[in-house]
Amino acid sequence: MPVSAPDQLKRAAAERAVALVADGMRLGLGTGSTAKHFLSLLAERVRGGLRVVGVPTSEATRAQAEREGVPLTTLDDTPELDLTIDGADELDDRLRLIKGGGGALLREKIVAAASRRMIVVADGSKRVKELGRFPLPIEVVRFGLAATRRAISAALKSAGAEGELRLRSAANGTPFLTDSGHYVLDAHLERIDAPERVAAALAAVPGVVEHGLFLGLATGAIVATAEGLVELGSV
Repeated sequence: MPVSAPDQLKRAAAERAVALVADGMRLGLGTGSTAKHFLSLLAERVRGGLRVVGVPTSEATRAQAEREGVPLTTLDDTPELDLTIDGADELDDRLRLIKGGGGALLREKIVAAASRRMIVVADGSKRVKELGRFPLPIEVVRFGLAATRRAISAALKSAGAEGELRLRSAANGTPFLTDSGHYVLDAHLERIDAPERVAAALAAVPGVVEHGLFLGLATGAIVATAEGLVELGSV
């Protein structure tokens, strides 16, 4: 099967990222198409003798790691990580991110926060001047959904970001459930002028488990474009 151009760019970013991994590192293993490339390349190095342990950010990543032979640990056993490699649905030049398109935002944020460094790997289409074109995922508990939804709408409006909230559906038409058993509301905002205000407003809503704004977590990014790799922040 031929490899698409976007897929080649994702793999190029992953190749640069895997070169950052040193023997003995404790890793956060991200979720998504680019992180999947990273994990495959990491597995090749593990088979060659590299000694690492990883904490997966989703059940899908866990399954791939087990299949490819990458040793795993947990944050209970390994609460401090050296490096997390993960993708993003959007990133700006200040390394602010929107994540959660795959529904793994809660675990991704916990793992990123437990890491000394978080490096984002992405193709050039994910780099934006301002966040918000990609719908912002908001993970919520199932209890009291209508009340939580109403409170989220008010919180977003107070933070200067309004848009339609859509309950994410699975392929079979039922509500999508995260690995932790929660629903996801996708906020179609088009633009987020003040991500920090939006993050604070959402965090104050009872029923919100986590949101997809990753602020102050990424320390660097590797962005693969048709012209070559672009590195942002400290890689």
